[in-house]
Amino acid sequence: MRHHQRPLLEGLIPEQDHRLRSLLDSGRVDECQEGFEELICPAPGVVDDDWPRSTVLVHRALMAWRLGRISLALELAAEGWAELDRDEPSGPAAAHTLSMLGYLLEGHRTSALGLLSLAVEVARESGDESALAHCLLREATALVARALHVDALSMQCYEQALDRFDEALRRGDDGPVTRRALSGSARALLGIGQADEAHRRAKSALEQSIAEQDVFCSATAYWALGSIHREAGDLELARTKTSRALEAGERIRDTLLVMQFSDDLAAICHELGDSVGEAEALRRTVNASSVTVSTLQEGLGQALEQRRVAVQAQQLASAAQEAATRDPLTGLTNRLGLERQAPELLEQTAAQGRVPWLILIDVDWFKGVNDESGHAAGDVTLQEVAHLLRSETRSRDLLIRWAGDEFIVLLLDPDNAGADAGALVAERIRAAVDSHDWRLAVGATAQPPTVSIGVAAGPAHLDSLFAAADAALYRAKRAGRNRVEIDHSAHDNAITSP
Repeated sequence: MRHHQRPLLEGLIPEQDHRLRSLLDSGRVDECQEGFEELICPAPGVVDDDWPRSTVLVHRALMAWRLGRISLALELAAEGWAELDRDEPSGPAAAHTLSMLGYLLEGHRTSALGLLSLAVEVARESGDESALAHCLLREATALVARALHVDALSMQCYEQALDRFDEALRRGDDGPVTRRALSGSARALLGIGQADEAHRRAKSALEQSIAEQDVFCSATAYWALGSIHREAGDLELARTKTSRALEAGERIRDTLLVMQFSDDLAAICHELGDSVGEAEALRRTVNASSVTVSTLQEGLGQALEQRRVAVQAQQLASAAQEAATRDPLTGLTNRLGLERQAPELLEQTAAQGRVPWLILIDVDWFKGVNDESGHAAGDVTLQEVAHLLRSETRSRDLLIRWAGDEFIVLLLDPDNAGADAGALVAERIRAAVDSHDWRLAVGATAQPPTVSIGVAAGPAHLDSLFAAADAALYRAKRAGRNRVEIDHSAHDNAITSP
C-alpha cells in the first residue's frame, strides 16, 4: 500500500504543477508531456496571483528542461530569475527558487554551487524545515557531481555532501526526502571509503523507492549500488545495477542522469571486456544528445544570465518605450533626458529661491565586477544601484544614468533642508550601497560594489554644477573610494565612510 507523501513545494506551486512533476518522476512521460502542453498554452509565463511567480516559473523551467524543451526552459527560468531579483531573497519560496536555479546551472558549477549554498542559507533563515531539507539535498547532489569530475576536490566534496545529506535526513519529515538523502549519501559514503554503510543506505532507498513507485530515486539508488559493486570488484553485478539505473533514468527523461549512468555503464563493460555492452552504452549516450547537452551545460550559466538580463531590460524598456529619454537597462532618465530637462528645471528651482544640488555617483571597482562575475552581473549591479537610488530619493528628484557606471541625482526641491541637504542624501545613498546584500547579483565570493560620490550646490547651471561635482568625485576616488566629498566652493568639510 502506498503511503501519503507530502509533495515537493507544497503550498508554493499549484496542484497541477505538483501532479505533472509526480508523473515525470514516476516515468509517465507521455502523460506529463500532454498535461504540460495544456498548462503552458497559450501563455507559458502566466501564473495565478495566489502563487509566488518566480518559484512557479522556475519549477516549470525544470520540467521543460527534462522534457527536452530547452528554449522554453531558458525563457521560463530567465523570467523567474528576473522576478526573484526584484527583492532581497527571503523565505521558503525564494530558497526553493534559488535551489532550482542552481540545479539548472549544474553544468556551470561555480555559479551553481553559489546559488545552491545561498539557497540553503535563505532556507535556514526562513525557519522552514521542509524547504531547508530540499535545499540541502540539491546542494549535496551538486557536491557529489563535483567530486566525480574534479579529482583534486573529491574527498572534500564527498565529506561536505555527506554532512548535508545527513542534515536533510534529520530535518526531512517526508518519504521523498528520506529516499533521496539515503541514495545520495550512499554515493558520498562510498567516496570516503565507507562501503558497508553506503550499501545499507542504497538498498534501503531502493526498497522504499520501488514501494512508492519513485522511479527518480530508484535510478539514483541503482546507480549507487552499481558503483558500490564496481568498487568491490563485482563487475557483473555492477553492470546489472547500473543498467537498471540507466533504464530508470531514461524512463523519467532526466538527460543529465542518463549521461552519468551510460558513461559509467560503458566503463564497466569495458573493464569486463564486453565490447557489445560498451557499444550499446555509448549508443545510449549519443541518444541522450551528449554533445548538445554538454554544450548546453557549459553555456547554460552565461545563456541564462543573458536571457535574464534581457528580460529585465525588456520589462523596464516596455514601461518607458514612449520616452526616448529613458535608459533601457535601469529605467532611469538618460543623458539626453538630462540635457533636455535640466535647464528648465534648474531655472524653476532658482526662481523659487532654492539651491539645486547635483550628486555625481561612480560605482567603485566596476571593471572588477565585469571581469570576475561577467558582464551580465555588471548589468545587474547597475540595475541594483538604480533601485537603491530610487529608494533613497524622492519621486520629484531627477535620477539619471549618465554614462557607463556613473549616475546623477538632481535635488531640485530640497525643501530648505539646510546647507547639508545634498550631502545628507549622498551619504544615505553611499551607506545603502555599502550595506546592500550583493550575493545574488555578483556571487558570494566576489568583492561587493561600493560607490564614490561628489556633491555640488548652485549656481543653477548644469555645466557648472557638473564640473564642481566631478572635481569632488575625483577627490573621493583619490581618498580611497566608498566616500562622499563636497565641492569646497559650497562646503569646507567632507563626509567619509565609517
